[in-house]
Amino acid sequence: MKKILIIADGILAKQFLEKVMESEAGENSYTIITYKEETLPKKRPENFKFFEFDPTSFDKLSVVLNEQFFQVMLLLSNELDAKSTYKNIRRLDSKVRVVMMDRWDLDLEENDDKRLLLVNSRDILASRFKDHLPNMPIVAQNIGLGIGEIMEVSIPVGSSYAYRHLASIEQSKWRIAAVYRSNTLLLPRPALMLLPNDLLLMIGEPHVLQSVFRSIKREQGQFPSPFGSSIYCLVDMLEMEEKAIDILINDALLLHSKLNSNKLHVKIINPTYSKTFEKIKSYHNHHINVMIDYFQTNPRKVLKEDTERMDIGLIVVMNAFFHNNKRTLFKTKLPVIKIGKRGFLALSEGVVLNSDAHDIEQESSVIFDVSAQLGLKLKLYTYTPDEEKSDSSLIEHFDNLSKIFGREVDVIQSEKNPLIKLKNQDTILQFLPFNQKVLESNIFSIFSTNMEKLHFKLADNYQLFIPVNA
Repeated sequence: MKKILIIADGILAKQFLEKVMESEAGENSYTIITYKEETLPKKRPENFKFFEFDPTSFDKLSVVLNEQFFQVMLLLSNELDAKSTYKNIRRLDSKVRVVMMDRWDLDLEENDDKRLLLVNSRDILASRFKDHLPNMPIVAQNIGLGIGEIMEVSIPVGSSYAYRHLASIEQSKWRIAAVYRSNTLLLPRPALMLLPNDLLLMIGEPHVLQSVFRSIKREQGQFPSPFGSSIYCLVDMLEMEEKAIDILINDALLLHSKLNSNKLHVKIINPTYSKTFEKIKSYHNHHINVMIDYFQTNPRKVLKEDTERMDIGLIVVMNAFFHNNKRTLFKTKLPVIKIGKRGFLALSEGVVLNSDAHDIEQESSVIFDVSAQLGLKLKLYTYTPDEEKSDSSLIEHFDNLSKIFGREVDVIQSEKNPLIKLKNQDTILQFLPFNQKVLESNIFSIFSTNMEKLHFKLADNYQLFIPVNA
């Protein structure tokens, strides 16, 4: 039997105590400290002891804490009282586990206390309230790891999953654990047919479940969401030639028209009067926001400020700008598309080169989404040098997603570096994870077999850098 100390005050504390007493099976021993009796429920089980005093009093609290408690639960409605009581507890017992309700985003000096758990009530309430919005994935938070490996999703009318037998659905790195229909639990079996309004309980890797959720809800065509709703490009007229500016703006306009972009933001710094300047200004309308900054001349500062205050989901840059500002772009944690030489309208293929399989798997749903919106055929090149063992996990992952999204993926296996072949093609869009290896790329990377470090080999092509764990 474990001894639990609960220090409680307020309406929420009373509801908490009621739920504890309703659920308690007599396996724990509870000591309750409250300011006043009104906080306590009327029905009081025998394995509960009650004290009524101010817990900020060190001397009074020390009498109760003479016992050895397994855990202390702290639910107080006053911030100062909560801090003072916690400090008193730590003075009396430095090792007891403390679970503390945080209504105020507390910044305790003792935040390195590994035996303190702060439960932010506002975060929990906001997250629970969000679950009631339509077409939002509901993720289990209080069971399992609580990181999104358990998800609940309903099948809408017209979904590609409706009227399909479970046996026909490829389930790799995820599983349908239960089906709820008309408030009845149905255990999964191969012959079970899914119907509209069925509720699926799924388990699997969190990023895989997010991809499955989008396919069930038919959410392809949402990029640049979830990173943001708009596209952004920065024009530095002092550093860029007029031809480069024209290419950048034209490609940004085409991307804005083809992707599910809410608005295109064009920022001009170091403006110089020219026909190009006047032409860009003429684009300003309800869907294209042209901003001119006559004072700030540092592109890194402008980029940082704009991405922090605006709802940007994709940044469009030229090759030179990307090369000179990689770290600033990386810190935005946003996708970056680098313009190629041939022209956006010439693109016909989306290309993935396997390197870090885990990073690529995380971004695979974005890759499928973008290739679908831009009408690109998708190819996965697997490069296996002689001294390395072949890893089929990425191929299996893309094969699984191709069935989920209903899009073919052409898998090309080769023992020769595919960069040699692709360097001579100028109609491809390469998808890469925007990770630390991209930043580490330098002249010595030519001896590496890592595709992110060798991204400069396809610098003349269009490349989309997708942030990892953004």
